[in-house]
Amino acid sequence: MYLGQEFAVLGNWFIIHFTENNGMAFGMEFGGEMGKIALSVFRIIAVSFIGYYLFKTAKKGAKTGLIVAGSLIFAGALGNILDSMFYGIIFNDSYHQIAEFFPEEGGYAPFLFGRVVDMLYFPLFSGTFPDWMPVWGGEQFMFFRPVFNIADTAITTGISMIVVFQKRYFPEEKKTSEEVSQEA
Repeated sequence: MYLGQEFAVLGNWFIIHFTENNGMAFGMEFGGEMGKIALSVFRIIAVSFIGYYLFKTAKKGAKTGLIVAGSLIFAGALGNILDSMFYGIIFNDSYHQIAEFFPEEGGYAPFLFGRVVDMLYFPLFSGTFPDWMPVWGGEQFMFFRPVFNIADTAITTGISMIVVFQKRYFPEEKKTSEEVSQEA
């Protein structure tokens, strides 16, 4: 697919829409080339920490749900990092053309400078904000506008699992009557 190309999968509410971003949520950027390197290094360190944490908690017998949630976060983050690391090396630009796999002239970006591919788009419904509404009154809106990928879905699912089931995954230790009286 070329950049911006799309096709409907299930009517107008599930669309495959090919886009790329520089690796931050909603295509945000900071700091040019140094910002991209800093972001890549931070993400590699974060994924390494998550992998280490998963290994340690699994050995300690953590709840299966926590291991699954952490694994989803780990896999999603690793997927986005791999896109950023290698996508620019193995493909040429997708602007106004279908990207070529391993082009003779080389890819569009060096190691760590590739873009992350997003393709899942769910514009569930659109409408107009009521005129009486402050700031956005009378403006058009689309719910759910962001285009994302499977790695983003894995990260969001893992984080959501931890938030929803945090009491199950991180139970409070019961204090003995002696510990309670010492605190008072």
